[in-house]
Amino acid sequence: MSVRIATLANGLRVVSDPVDHLETASLGLWVDVGARCETEETNGLSHLLEHMAFKGTERRSARAIAEEIEAVGGHLNAYTSREITAYYAKVMKEDVPLALDLLADILQHSTFDADELERERAVVIQEIAQVHDTPDDLVFDRFQETAYPDQPLGRSILGPPEQVRGYSRDALAAYMGAHYRAPRMVLVGSGRIDHEALVASAEAAFTALPDGPVPASEAAVYGGGDCRMTRELEQAHLVLGFDGIAYDDPDFYTLQVLSTLLGGGMSSRLFQEVREKRGLAYSVFTFSSSYADGGIFGVYAGAGEAELGELVPVMAGELVKACEAVGDDEVARARAQLKAGLLMSLESTQARAERLGRHMLLFGRPLPIAEMIERVDAIDADAVRRTAARILRGGRPTVAALGPVAGLESHDAITARFA
Repeated sequence: MSVRIATLANGLRVVSDPVDHLETASLGLWVDVGARCETEETNGLSHLLEHMAFKGTERRSARAIAEEIEAVGGHLNAYTSREITAYYAKVMKEDVPLALDLLADILQHSTFDADELERERAVVIQEIAQVHDTPDDLVFDRFQETAYPDQPLGRSILGPPEQVRGYSRDALAAYMGAHYRAPRMVLVGSGRIDHEALVASAEAAFTALPDGPVPASEAAVYGGGDCRMTRELEQAHLVLGFDGIAYDDPDFYTLQVLSTLLGGGMSSRLFQEVREKRGLAYSVFTFSSSYADGGIFGVYAGAGEAELGELVPVMAGELVKACEAVGDDEVARARAQLKAGLLMSLESTQARAERLGRHMLLFGRPLPIAEMIERVDAIDADAVRRTAARILRGGRPTVAALGPVAGLESHDAITARFA
C-alpha cells in the first residue's frame, strides 16, 4: 500500500505507511529541532529535554510510562541529533492507541519534576563523561567543533557539564514552548497502521501543541582547521574531513557513492589499501553527514603511534586518486551496496518511519524508494570523479587527532596534499 499524508488543523503532519502483513507497528514524532537550534548559553538543552520527556507527565509518573509500554511488550525511546529530535515506539498492532497516547502525553504534558530533573542531569553528566572516556567518540566532537567553529553546528549535542548542571525546569519549559510547534513536527506510523484511525486519534490527542513560527537556526559556515590532543593511549584516533553538501544538493547521491567506494566496506579503496595491504589501521571508514544547508565529508582511522606517519599520506593518496581515476566496476559495486541498504531498510518498520519522518522535515514529502534508486542508478564514474574533485580539491581540510599524535604531519602539509 502507498504512503498517505494528512495535515491537522494545528499544522501537525500525519504520515501512514501501512504494511498489512505485519503484526507490529512503529510510531513516532520527528521534531525539527536539535543542537543547532541552541545558543551558546542553551547548548545541551535539546538533549536534556529529550531525556526529561520520559520523566513524568500530569497523568503518569516516570515509572508508569516505562511500565505501561513494557506491559504490552513494546519499547519507547528517543534521540537528539544536530537538526532533529525524535520520539518513537514499537508495539503490537493492537497497542498503537497506547503508543500514540504515551507520545502525545510526554510531548504536551511533561511536568519536568524537580527531583527527576536533578537525577536526570546527573545521568546526562555521566553520559558526557563516558564520551570523554571514549576516544573514538570524543575525536568526532572535536572534529565537529573544528569544522564549524564558534557556531551551534559545531557544539556538542550533549552540552558542557557545567551548563547542564544549571538548567532549570523553567529553561526546559521555555525551550520546549519555543521549538516544539505543531507545523515543525511529523507523526509517522509504519507497519500495521490504519490511516484514518491514526489521523482521527492524532486529531484528538494533540490538541495542546502550539502552532506558529519557531526561531530560525544560525546558518552553517564551514571553517576547517586543526585540533590535536595528546593522550596516553594505545592508538591515535584521526578524523580528516572537508566541506560537504546539503541534503537537497544535486550531488547528494553521488557523494554517497563516492563515500561507499572509498571507505564503505571491505572492498573499498581505503579498507584495501590501509588495512589489507599495509596493515596501518584496524578501523578505517568514510562518512558523509548532510545538513539542511551544508554538510561534511570525512575519513576516520585509528592507528598506532608508529603507523600514524605513514597513514595520512596513504589516505590522502587514495582520496586524491578518486578525483582522477574511478573504475566502472567499483562504481557499480558502490551503487549496489547503496541500493541494497535502501531495500533492506524496507524490512524494518522503525527504519521506514525514520526515513519518512526525516524526508517530511527536509523535503516536505516522502521520497519514494524507486525515485531514490533511480537517482543512484544514474550515477556514473564521471559524476563520481567530478564530485570527488568538488569536495577534495583546494578546500581547507579539518583535522582532529587524539592520542599519541606527535608523528602526524602538520596541517599545512596535509592541506598541500589536496591542492
